Amino acid sequence: MMSINRVSLYHLETLLWIDRLGTFSAAAERLNTTQPAVSARMRELEQRLGTALFHRDGRGMSLTAAGRKLVRDCDPLLRDMQIALLGSGGYGEASGVVRIGAGEIAAASCLPGFVAGLKVDMPNVGLEIEIDLTANLIQQLLTGRTDMVFAAGPIAHPALKTAPIGAVDLVWLASPAVAARFGGDGGDRPIPVWSLASPSPIHGRMRDAIAASRIAKESLNLCNNARTMIDIARADGGVGIFPEPMARAEVASGALVELADMPALAPVEFHVAMRVSDTEPLLSRIFDRAAQLSLTAAAGVDIDQ
Repeated sequence: MMSINRVSLYHLETLLWIDRLGTFSAAAERLNTTQPAVSARMRELEQRLGTALFHRDGRGMSLTAAGRKLVRDCDPLLRDMQIALLGSGGYGEASGVVRIGAGEIAAASCLPGFVAGLKVDMPNVGLEIEIDLTANLIQQLLTGRTDMVFAAGPIAHPALKTAPIGAVDLVWLASPAVAARFGGDGGDRPIPVWSLASPSPIHGRMRDAIAASRIAKESLNLCNNARTMIDIARADGGVGIFPEPMARAEVASGALVELADMPALAPVEFHVAMRVSDTEPLLSRIFDRAAQLSLTAAAGVDIDQ
């Protein structure tokens, strides 16, 4: 006999996260609990509904027809309940933990102002921020380890929805001493050139620009951290191609100068992305807010909301 009065919201929320993320372990991580706890919740739900919700095959599992129907019927109900609760208290009363991933360039350009504004308007929402390479961020987003990412380059995946937030300029920079050598005063000594390493979506663009310049190919050096490259350039360690917002302070102080007559560099496009299956009103609200960001080369980040 069905014990509907013993079905709790956490049972249904857990079921929905298993469906969204594909595994009990991913749902457990998203809900900040353990896989055994998730398994116990699903056994309880099946017992109380009097029906099997999962096909279990060894270590794998899939939803039964009854499980799929329950997900389809409950998803909009839970979403409407969240909207109603947020509507009564406002987003200023919203709580929970949102995990945001960002590449290094995004973290130095659009993320600080966005996060600061978010904390003012949603002070009870906890934020967990992780800085990583774009490829890793997309994988973390797809597996549910991250809720939203700010990443460079086009993002095309049927499970993700994205919004463009503008572009960041790339500039050729060196210290004044290296720039003088590069301009013809340094003899025949090769000048090191620095580029982001191949996991970066702009690595190929940098290599093309270097190939079109007068820099010898054997001078190329790679690094997976733009901040470190900027510090190397400041220490007279060579020429680099840098995201303009990250090197703005060094250029303003004169520690780095822009090189003249170098091949043009196309700006780096940025997008914010989240999973299509995430229908939580809080996440949707934060995504819509992020989609309003506008990166500009001259003024940095416009975070007017």
